[in-house]
Amino acid sequence: MKAPKQMKKKLLCGIIAATIVAVVAPTTTMAQSANATLRGKATPGAQVTAFNPQTGLTRKTTAGADGSYTLNGLPPATYQVDAGPGTQQNVTLTVASTAQLNLAASTAAPAATSANATSLEGVSVAATTLKEVRTPEVGNTISLHEIATIPQASRNFLEFADTVPGMVFNVDAKGNTSLRGGAMNTSSANVYIDGVSQKSYVKEGGVSGQNNSQGNPFPQLAIGEYKVITNNYKAEYDQVSSAAITAETKSGTNEFHGEVFGTYTNDAFRNRTPIEKTSGKTDSESKEYGFAIGGPIIKDKMHFFLTFEQKKFDTPISVVPNSVNYAGDVTPLLPASVQSELGSSNLNFDEKLYFGKIDWELTDRDRIEISTQVRRETQISGTGTGTTASASVNNENHDTRANFKWAHSADSWYNELIFSYENAYIAANPAFAGNGYQYTWQPDPNNPAIIATGSADPRSTQNKSQEGPSVSDTFTFNDLEWQGDHVVKFGYKFKAVELKASDAAAQSPQFYYDVNPTGTTAEPWQVFYASNLPGQDGVAKTHARQYGVFAQDDWSVNDHLTLNLGVRWDYEANPSYTNFVTSQRVLDALNSQNPYAGALPGQTYADSLAAGGVNLNDYVSNGHNRKNFKGEWQPRLGFSYDLFADEEHVIHGGAGRAYDRNLFDYLQTEVTKQSLPQTTLRFNIPSHPCDTTSSTCVPWNPEFLNGQNVLQNYLVGGNSGQEVDLLNNKLKAPYSDQFSLGMSNTIGDWQTDATVTRVLSRDGFAFTLGNRYPDGSFWKNKSQPWDYPIPNVGGLILGDNGISTRTTQVLLSAQKPYTKESGWSTSFAYTFSHAKQNRDINEHYSFDEATIGDYPYITSNAVAKHRLVATGALDLPWGINASIKLTLATPLPKNDGACYGQLEANGSGCVPMAATPSGSKFLVGGDIWGYRDIDMQFTKDFIISGDTKIYARFDILNLFNWHNYADYNVNWGSGGVLNSDPVTYNKKGNIVYLPRTARFTVGLKF
Repeated sequence: MKAPKQMKKKLLCGIIAATIVAVVAPTTTMAQSANATLRGKATPGAQVTAFNPQTGLTRKTTAGADGSYTLNGLPPATYQVDAGPGTQQNVTLTVASTAQLNLAASTAAPAATSANATSLEGVSVAATTLKEVRTPEVGNTISLHEIATIPQASRNFLEFADTVPGMVFNVDAKGNTSLRGGAMNTSSANVYIDGVSQKSYVKEGGVSGQNNSQGNPFPQLAIGEYKVITNNYKAEYDQVSSAAITAETKSGTNEFHGEVFGTYTNDAFRNRTPIEKTSGKTDSESKEYGFAIGGPIIKDKMHFFLTFEQKKFDTPISVVPNSVNYAGDVTPLLPASVQSELGSSNLNFDEKLYFGKIDWELTDRDRIEISTQVRRETQISGTGTGTTASASVNNENHDTRANFKWAHSADSWYNELIFSYENAYIAANPAFAGNGYQYTWQPDPNNPAIIATGSADPRSTQNKSQEGPSVSDTFTFNDLEWQGDHVVKFGYKFKAVELKASDAAAQSPQFYYDVNPTGTTAEPWQVFYASNLPGQDGVAKTHARQYGVFAQDDWSVNDHLTLNLGVRWDYEANPSYTNFVTSQRVLDALNSQNPYAGALPGQTYADSLAAGGVNLNDYVSNGHNRKNFKGEWQPRLGFSYDLFADEEHVIHGGAGRAYDRNLFDYLQTEVTKQSLPQTTLRFNIPSHPCDTTSSTCVPWNPEFLNGQNVLQNYLVGGNSGQEVDLLNNKLKAPYSDQFSLGMSNTIGDWQTDATVTRVLSRDGFAFTLGNRYPDGSFWKNKSQPWDYPIPNVGGLILGDNGISTRTTQVLLSAQKPYTKESGWSTSFAYTFSHAKQNRDINEHYSFDEATIGDYPYITSNAVAKHRLVATGALDLPWGINASIKLTLATPLPKNDGACYGQLEANGSGCVPMAATPSGSKFLVGGDIWGYRDIDMQFTKDFIISGDTKIYARFDILNLFNWHNYADYNVNWGSGGVLNSDPVTYNKKGNIVYLPRTARFTVGLKF
């Protein structure tokens, strides 16, 4: 290397490192790309080559003056790596990893093992799987062997993520699946497939289309392996503040290979749910089938891979009332027509998934990948706890994406350019037309919901979508030297996405009826409905623009210490939010005389709000006083220290900040509530009177029961009863600060890790009630000012930041990976969690207190205090593979407003509180477990010839038929005395996961 060139590299590296260090505060190491990086030492000046004999892919670089080399952008696979005669080694690289491999001729190669999860069929190569150990990231890799063998209730590839400490994959009572990292909500996670984010910008769930869905985000047959990172990530990661999952899809090889499978079960092969023990078993059925095929188009140059999967479910569900603060069963108090809808029901679901991919080794420096994925899904949802089948919703969920990736390698640099286009939408409509009927518990001043029947709420009509292109580019310098070796990355991302949302439809008015210890009232006390306005379609639309840039330095200081220094900056422009103008009719009403009793002459409604702590200047928008979401600087730093420079005992740690996004589902409410008014009218009936001075309090008229056509034309004062949503003019994006410290160890074939993490999330979004009494108070006689809305307009709902969590976790893991030589594998993942939150992270409507800042921090209901997941797989004689999975978790607390006849200092009759029910035994010990499950599977292979085989698989899920209850009974107490055991499980209600179920699979591999 010439001196001037070397000097330039050192200078550039110094400037980059100094810049990053100057702005950085503590993060971690991990690439958003699913590709692997190989680093190490070789003879100075030697040409280092990595060759994949299965596809013909070849990558080369030249070792530097100190012998160091780096090969970037290697798809996970098995490679022949050499740096000259006598140095060749066969190694397997895992997804999104940075592995170390020394190639000096004098270095003895490590013992090879012929089994590794990422090897594709067709080429038998003995290879060492290189595991990334010099990393401060907190997480683990899910191998193809684990995906193929661990028992599974769904074909959602993310189900295996809960074998990583800190992760929870949940199958709820309705069969809906979700993934959570730590004690944060599902929306804060992100999944990257082949380096492309699958983020949902409109609805909850983290991944587009995954909110309240039984479906899978991607066909499992197409997943090679994936990495789960629970804390601290490199600066490449964007739009995530909890768990990041990066997956690599399969590619074709130089030989044709494929698979066909079918899985089946029905109600004859499962036990009864708790409700079915009295009401009889409901018909249910589950069918899953699909195929995959891949092979060469041009040998060693171009390959293809195609897959299709479909699933059809009829999922049993129990229709039971919501629990209310009542000592007995409320069911006998409901009308006979409602009682007849309680009991067993089912939910229909149908999903089709498609994926296709072509990879082209254009040169030994250039790789092109073109892929597309399609998701088509229909389902019935809503039925279950608190909702009868008549109030269910028909859902359509479509997601289409196309990707183009060009990767170019040079001796000292690497570049990856990705173009992507997405079109995802959901459409939801009531399953039945007509009126809806909501039954609420009258003795509680908050009127908690018991059950909904009739047509679904008009707000259940949802048409929401995200569509648009994106481009990202990452440039990597491989050959920089200054006080050690550096791999420095720069990258940017731009996305133009059109977001649409309609929040309701002018149909299905909801009538509210009181239920009390004497029964159900004959007349409703309230109605809610939406109205069409001439010339308005009720759709919010915006063309959002997202920008992100980052810099990352992975700095190998010496054989012991590695530093990972990074910083990223994100910016989002959302015109729907920034350009919104508060309507003049709302401004006029706010500044008019307060008409309610107790208001002084000349006192406006705005004055009453100000007395109650609501500054309208924070919420009224003129289209110019709001700023886009910017200033999202995210410094990240991590370190790893290899105690003996042998990759066997590594201390690691990191800290950093990560920003997420405010969902458009929240930001669009100002527009949709204004263009499609949603009205609430109270009826002044003897058993439930309202304040007759309020414009939203009207006499009851039986004519209202004629429904939408009558109510549509009933607007007191022109606008009375309509909801007004105002968002804070200084909204921020939610974020988390993450810290970790731990140690990983390799002991023989075992890999262990012990890590302590601390995550502080802030600025979660919440809606609160803006209404105030004339004197500004929020509580009077345990009642909120629902009857005191904006005069002649309607109730005021305010949108602010404020939900936050505080979580400390101890994460312990031990893993013995599978090899053909040993014939077995096992893993243990234990998580201890101490988590607090100031609001249920799944509840963005927060009406129990005047502001989100008034909520106390209570024990989080998002995560169990103790959770253990253990797996094991074993090769048995006669071509049989067996595996088992054990999951144990302590009960989740109930977060609720505790109402027990007390009067709080602020005038409320309730206080936010957490209480944990007693659990059940597991083999020995006390009633401490809220979730217990053992699953098993057995697979028998029948070899036909060569790589062609037929297999038969038998899964038995929830082997001991433990009931993992989903519903609670609540009785906080009365007379101002709090019960010592206020929350218990409803043992006649729904269960999460499944009753004992047998599933049968047959398949062909060739």
